[in-house]
Amino acid sequence: MKPKQPRVIILGAGMAGILAAIRLQATGYDDVTVYEKADRVGGTWRDNTYPGLTCDVPSHFYTYSFERNPHWSRQLPPGPEVQDYFQRTADKYGVTPMVRFNREATAARFIEGRWELEFACGHSDSADILIAATGVLHHPKYPKIKGADQFQGTLLHSARWDNSIDLAGKRVGIIGNGSTGVQIVSALAGKVGHLEHYQRTAQWIMPVENNEFSAEERAIFRDPEQLAKAMNVEEYMAAVEAYTSAITDIESDAARGMAQACLDNLEQGVTDPVLRERLRPDHTPLCKRLIFSPDYYQAIQHPQSHLVTEDIEAIEADGIRTADGQLHQLDVIVYATGFHADYFMRPMTISGTNGVRLDDFWADRPKAYFAITMPDFPNLFMLNGPNGPVGNFSLIDIAEHQLNYIEQLMARLRNGDCDQIAPVHSAMQQFEEERTAAAKKTVWYLGGCVSWYLDESGIPSSWPWNFSRFVASMAEPDWSAFGLNPPTGAAVDKAAAGK
Repeated sequence: MKPKQPRVIILGAGMAGILAAIRLQATGYDDVTVYEKADRVGGTWRDNTYPGLTCDVPSHFYTYSFERNPHWSRQLPPGPEVQDYFQRTADKYGVTPMVRFNREATAARFIEGRWELEFACGHSDSADILIAATGVLHHPKYPKIKGADQFQGTLLHSARWDNSIDLAGKRVGIIGNGSTGVQIVSALAGKVGHLEHYQRTAQWIMPVENNEFSAEERAIFRDPEQLAKAMNVEEYMAAVEAYTSAITDIESDAARGMAQACLDNLEQGVTDPVLRERLRPDHTPLCKRLIFSPDYYQAIQHPQSHLVTEDIEAIEADGIRTADGQLHQLDVIVYATGFHADYFMRPMTISGTNGVRLDDFWADRPKAYFAITMPDFPNLFMLNGPNGPVGNFSLIDIAEHQLNYIEQLMARLRNGDCDQIAPVHSAMQQFEEERTAAAKKTVWYLGGCVSWYLDESGIPSSWPWNFSRFVASMAEPDWSAFGLNPPTGAAVDKAAAGK
């Protein structure tokens, strides 16, 4: 086969979509279009604007490896700064003109060797290669609470925040105590008239510092060599490895150390013994996504804050009625209840070869070969797809490793080695069996909790091995899994050029 220049469509202009567009331009793909359902780039950082929004990854590691940012204001970057960073980067690298905004894809069908796409606005397009950078946490999950439509105050989801609301003097109730709920409580404690945090399951809180960078530090960061020294990449990556080791081995020193840090934070951070016991989780630390917070325990102990652990019976016109019969009068109710983490590309209608539908392939659970690609869906690649690493580390780093893998697959198409590329069914089955077996050895499975990491069968859906195994897996595909022989050196070099 002769080399060819494939047309590529990227779905999504968040972190991963911007990354893919930049890298593909750098490796010579000159027919690339990005479709975005919203009116600007940024993904989750565009959609979320709630008070206290903060990334729990250290600032200097939540950047693309090729575009470090010396301008962060704090050790943990505030949401608006993250959004500005992605917008700035998209503009700088020429991604913004490549994006077709307000184009929500509704269907993708593989027909006669190409992906045919349809959009809600009536637009259609086609491509040789489709990259889904649609994100994980972008479909808000609304709890089913009786009487919610009767509330006379303001009711909103954290991902649909209304910044025009004046909260001064208001009685505010926050439902949900994952990272979002914790951040909102920390931001509003003492700044509203009365704050109630509705807790269904207590969470472990890992202490973390979030100091401002001084003017002198930010000046030093402008020197790339000094910034690299300040980042201390080796120390950070050792921490990531320790974190993933703690997840995969509940008896490891790393797991014990992190558990002790959480326990000490609770014991030392909450003075009221009754409140302390209400905040004490009944599961193993790391069983749920760990919450990093410098000030939640202080916020919930504020005189105007109140922790509510009784079940919610209903929402009424004036507030929330709990199972003990008490009416909690509120002006504002916030659902900090997360997202449908298993949607990924859905609700798009996607069909591959021989009419195989994605909904049928994912009937038991979302799955993909090494979180990137699937049998019967050739030339379709996912960034941060199902079963990939998800945790308290940089998804930018994850996406960069995944894109290196994807670029090598794409090189086989561009070099004319094949017209279609997808894993064979036996490889997918073997990976899924190994992944499921490993998942049952993780703290997510053994730790005694229910979390969004688990699928409907109770099996953890995230990468169940340590970080170093992920990096090694992304270095080069096992070509036999795709029914191909290893490529020539030229093909490998061309893919590697985008690292």
